[in-house]
Amino acid sequence: MNNNFKMLAKTLFGFEEILAKELKDLGAINVVEGTRSVSFEGDTGFMYKANLCLRTAIKIIKPIRSFNVRNENELYRKVYAMDWHQFLSVDTSFAIDTTIKSDNFTHSLYVSQKVKDAIVDKFRDTDGRRPDVDVKFPDMRINIHIHNEQCNISLDSSGRSLHHRGYRTATNIAPINEVLAAGLLLLSGWKGQCDFLDPMCGSGTMLTEAAMIACNIPANINRKEFAFEKWEDFDEELFEKIIDVSLNKTRDFHFKIVGYDKAPSAVRKAQDNIENANLSEYITVERKNFFDTEKHTENQLHMVFNPPYGERLDIDMQDFYASIGDTLKQKYPGTDAWFITSNLQALKYVGLRPSRKIKVFNSHLESKLVKYVMYSGSKKAKYQNKED
Repeated sequence: MNNNFKMLAKTLFGFEEILAKELKDLGAINVVEGTRSVSFEGDTGFMYKANLCLRTAIKIIKPIRSFNVRNENELYRKVYAMDWHQFLSVDTSFAIDTTIKSDNFTHSLYVSQKVKDAIVDKFRDTDGRRPDVDVKFPDMRINIHIHNEQCNISLDSSGRSLHHRGYRTATNIAPINEVLAAGLLLLSGWKGQCDFLDPMCGSGTMLTEAAMIACNIPANINRKEFAFEKWEDFDEELFEKIIDVSLNKTRDFHFKIVGYDKAPSAVRKAQDNIENANLSEYITVERKNFFDTEKHTENQLHMVFNPPYGERLDIDMQDFYASIGDTLKQKYPGTDAWFITSNLQALKYVGLRPSRKIKVFNSHLESKLVKYVMYSGSKKAKYQNKED
């Protein structure tokens, strides 16, 4: 019997293709890329596995009903008509998340209120009691998406955004989102095939995600809970089996992952977070200023980092980005160096021509992920600026 159903994985702009590949590699079927999302099909066990293993997904939602709706009263009637006992009980708390893009509906909070009224009225009429609304820690989070006259109702199987991996307890002033870090690493081609360096590691997020990719460790293995664990039909035995099977697919890593930061507090935070993720055996963090370092290995080096953009840290952008270019050029031969920045003006000061530029977003900031190939050998190094 086919128990597959349709799901939607939400992601960040620019990560749709790599998320689709992740889903196919995990075994999803009918994978279709959208905008900041990828739809796919799988069974309940696959829904558990997607939440546990996907690195570039923010949410996994399960659509349960779709219909046309022209006004709030019609919305109320159609939500009321649904069999909510399949998903909730009077003892289940819930919350409504609404997004709208419609001329007929202009206020998301009012739509949420109407949906909430319809659900609690249905329970009150059938059971004599109503479930509670809990905005912060609900047992069930229900997604309402209205586009023009099309209303889609889904269940949020993840709960808190999947970038909350569970290992990061200490952060610095401008921490990078874990999903963003994983996506940048995958876009850079990182698979654990050589030594790795994050020369401005902050609280260690890039290092941790790099190690988890290299060892094929499930992205959310350290997370405390997922929303589906509170669902009426949660199968704990199946979930434990999914965890065991996923952990059995981890692999050995035979290279070095190193992080530098010039701030002692950042080094301590990074070490704490890496220890929380049980990855201390793979990662070394040192207090160093990148501009005073040189390549620590004769082998090929893969570098990915998130330098300051000037948004939250007050530095001289021209001098800082010029120093990045000088350090790479003079001290890091045999290196593929990738970094993300929203300060496109500052890129001009690097003094090197990037071989790739990929448009991404860091929160609300439109950014570029850029790649600089630093060749070994003086002749190639001399002409590397001309390479595309």
